[in-house]
Amino acid sequence: MKGPTYKVVWPLGRRHSDKTALSSPLDDLSGKTVCEIWDRQFRGDEVFPVIRQRLQQLYPDLRFVGHEEFGNIHGPDERQTLELLPGLLRKHGCDLAITGVGA
Repeated sequence: MKGPTYKVVWPLGRRHSDKTALSSPLDDLSGKTVCEIWDRQFRGDEVFPVIRQRLQQLYPDLRFVGHEEFGNIHGPDERQTLELLPGLLRKHGCDLAITGVGA
């Protein structure tokens, strides 16, 4: 069986973005604003309240902005939702976000 012959094969894909510096970790969550971002999958509607309750026990002055404020980041309007996300995070004063809750 003979297939196509290639002069060069590179197993890695092309880079689509440059490296971005990461934010420094927060020393303390006191007085911070947590934004919840969800893709409407994997039980976020059950998990977010549990996370919220536990964090508020540890940090009573922690403020939460619910996932409803940000839209479905994996739905039919995904592109538009993600384009608006940075502005919404700034608008709500987000210090940190919880994403990817699930299964």
